[in-house]
Amino acid sequence: MSVDVRPFPAVVDADRAGPDPPYDHFEYVGTRLRAPKEPLVIIPTTLTELTGPAFGESTVDPRDADLTRQHAGDPLGERMVLSGRVLGSDGKPLRGQLVEIWQANAAGRYAHEVDDHDAPLDPNFSGAGRCLTDDEGRYRFVTIKPGAYPWKNHANAWRPNHIHFSVFGRALTERLVTQMYFPGDPLFPYDPIFNSVRDPKARERMISTFDLGLTEPEWALGFRWDIVVGGKDATPLEEPHDD
Repeated sequence: MSVDVRPFPAVVDADRAGPDPPYDHFEYVGTRLRAPKEPLVIIPTTLTELTGPAFGESTVDPRDADLTRQHAGDPLGERMVLSGRVLGSDGKPLRGQLVEIWQANAAGRYAHEVDDHDAPLDPNFSGAGRCLTDDEGRYRFVTIKPGAYPWKNHANAWRPNHIHFSVFGRALTERLVTQMYFPGDPLFPYDPIFNSVRDPKARERMISTFDLGLTEPEWALGFRWDIVVGGKDATPLEEPHDD
């Protein structure tokens, strides 16, 4: 039996195309239940939200950034080096930013109790890491390229290969959560999460680029992805500020 699966429209409403996805994106079934149904209530920030938390060398171990060395053995899959810069809306690097990632393993399964995908878990891969940006705003991770996985959103639904990112900024109120994708993924046209970002140029900013300069010979391929916080070239957010 064949299943008719057609690509999702890249732009649902051209007049409202922007860098961030809407809270309620009909093709992304989960948002129908989670999206707020009433206007958002803006809560004034206090000194606590504006000044903390503060992350430093004492709270982030340099080993946290190598997801292939967190267990006794080597994880299965294609090793990769992932690096880039965190930039402000003015294009200047943001130093000391806490960057966190989480992802599925090479078989497309998360090391999480709610993931019941029929794919093997890797005892040597937990799929989470973090680091601080340096003086030039650079971050660097060593990890395994994640696999695609089914997610039951629609008929024959599969998520493209992706890595989740969190950047905290200077305080909790500035946290950015987004996803990074890999170039040339054939699942892009069929993924409503990717296509919930309605601006084609903004979608391109979520896709990493292969970088031979980052590649380590006979060991790992390299990918580069810059994150822009704020401004017209901002990296799309999972939870928009202005919709």
